[in-house]
Amino acid sequence: MTRIKHLFPALVLLAAFLGLWEGYVALTGASALVLPAPSDVVNGLRVEWDDIARHTLATLGVAVVGFSLSVAFAFAVSVILHFSGWLRRGLMPLLVASQTMPIVALAPLMVLWFGFGLLPKMLLVILVTFFPMVVSLTAGYASLPRAFRDQLVSMGASRWSVFRRATLPSARAQFFSGLRISATYAIVATIFAEYAGARRGLGIYILAAKNNFRADLVLSAVLVSACLTLALLSVIAGIERITGRRYRRGAHA
Repeated sequence: MTRIKHLFPALVLLAAFLGLWEGYVALTGASALVLPAPSDVVNGLRVEWDDIARHTLATLGVAVVGFSLSVAFAFAVSVILHFSGWLRRGLMPLLVASQTMPIVALAPLMVLWFGFGLLPKMLLVILVTFFPMVVSLTAGYASLPRAFRDQLVSMGASRWSVFRRATLPSARAQFFSGLRISATYAIVATIFAEYAGARRGLGIYILAAKNNFRADLVLSAVLVSACLTLALLSVIAGIERITGRRYRRGAHA
């Protein structure tokens, strides 16, 4: 009930927007080739569901695998940067510079270099989602009060023990913040990679629908991609709640 109350304003605004959109199309007689009504989008999704579902599964598989690898890689790199100030000073500017490269330009290059298989799409997802998590984790590690760290060291704790028992837990909130930011990019990056070149996926489906002047099917695929992102964010929120309860129980133990 609490979650429904929290989402109620957003649902009201969404319903109002869709109602205005539907009404505008009905009153102006806008062509479905240019601006299909929400009802046309939903109908297109219903009629083409089998085909859209097949492409959706392909996109979801790439996004989940790429995002999972990105999380593992980001965590490993953040730990290395935390323990090596020299590497942190050297790599962080390069990581920041990597974010200036537009995804529109990277996607076709990945396909050109690595072909139409799974690898280029996963690499693009990793490149796009990796940076926010590394930045969030390194900022989280730095949030541990120095006095607390010094106290643990004075009690004989090793540097790794301080990291495992104090520094890492202190970065939990920042880690999940970075995880949510990265998750919003994962599906989009996958679709861009598929758009540049793939055999299956929502990117290919959107490209085919656009070439056939089916704006309703383009928007149907966009709707599905938005739902995938929301589902991924919901999974992350669930993991955050579960780990939060375990962390609090451990802290009180």
